[in-house]
Amino acid sequence: MRKTATTVASCQPRVPIQLPLALLSSAKALREGFFALCVYAGQEALKLMMERDRTELCGPRWSHNPSRKAVRGGSTRSEITLGGRRVPVKRLRVTGTNGQELTLPSFDWAAERDPLDEHTWRSIVAGVSTRSYGTTLDPLPSTFDEERSTSSSSVSRRFVALSQRRLKECLSRPLGELDLWVVMIDGIAFHDHTILVALGIDTSGNKHVLGLREGTTENAGVAGALLSDLVDRGLPSDRPLLFVIDGAKALRKAIGRVFGNSVAVQRCQVHKIRNVLDHLPEELHATIRRAMQQAYNTTNPKSARRQLERLAKSLEDEHPGAAASLCEGLEETLTLQALGISGALWRTLRSTNPIENLNGAVAKFARNVRRWRGGSMLLRWVGSAILEAEKKFRRVRGHREMKTLIQSLRDRTSNGKEVNKGVEAA
Repeated sequence: MRKTATTVASCQPRVPIQLPLALLSSAKALREGFFALCVYAGQEALKLMMERDRTELCGPRWSHNPSRKAVRGGSTRSEITLGGRRVPVKRLRVTGTNGQELTLPSFDWAAERDPLDEHTWRSIVAGVSTRSYGTTLDPLPSTFDEERSTSSSSVSRRFVALSQRRLKECLSRPLGELDLWVVMIDGIAFHDHTILVALGIDTSGNKHVLGLREGTTENAGVAGALLSDLVDRGLPSDRPLLFVIDGAKALRKAIGRVFGNSVAVQRCQVHKIRNVLDHLPEELHATIRRAMQQAYNTTNPKSARRQLERLAKSLEDEHPGAAASLCEGLEETLTLQALGISGALWRTLRSTNPIENLNGAVAKFARNVRRWRGGSMLLRWVGSAILEAEKKFRRVRGHREMKTLIQSLRDRTSNGKEVNKGVEAA
């Protein structure tokens, strides 16, 4: 066995590599020396690739060729992308017979900025601040006298351009092919601004970021602009959809204005409980929360409505504000029960928690920002965080019951009933 291994090893081709002694002697550590070796080898490889391209355009060196279309033009100082920064190199030049300089494919490939943009994006996603970006890169060997695109301002400008481009691509992508049936809308409050987020769920239970809109509050104008944009991009307005919202009156008004009465609206039960408790003293919170949760857990919508109406009547004398809050939009807090939805899918769609869970992703993504400069910057960072979180989306719990929800929406519409009045019709 040992003889066979020796024989096989001796048959392997040998590749000679020439290394300057100065390079090896300047390596302070094994890791730094190996990186320097890779950089030096890359320089030599790029030089050979550029010379090959130049030979294809100009022909062999020192040979007479009257039909050649270009001539060698020496070299000039230029830059390429290397390890998350821009470094200077000598670029071989080729000049056409018409006097115009020609480009070399190998240099264009090495100078491409996409790897630099991707490196910057991944670093920001990982939590690296713009000030610390340069410290995360491997140090260059001493043969490089300078590097660019690593300062805080350079990284910031690059991220601004990159985030703007990605956000624009996301907010302009068509929605008609997603086969959406559920739309969740909620606002993320951030300093003096509110970012409205629309999240869609398709037939298979997959989640999709549909759109964002910045405003100071969740007013009807901002919500209407968001919904109109979704319709223009392909969100179906001619079939029954289920909207899950936090209960904001302005948002509900905008849905009615854009989609009419053909859609079903499920108001977030968690928000409703929270709003009612805001009108009550602390000592009543546990009792009222338990009573409301018991009613919402009832699968029969008529029974759930009776329980909530009795609770509201018991609060009228002492706490009229809580009673009014409980009665406001009561039917729409029971839309899922009226549609016959229960189990895991009901637990998913009864609240806007899928959107609120993105708050943690936004906070983590933007944790290094110390100063916010207007709504445009806020929209870029929040949008970038949500788009990055979208890559890790899973199908919603209860996705196997989506067919039941879709059929129920279709049946109620075909019967001529307003889906928003499903509790009364159930």
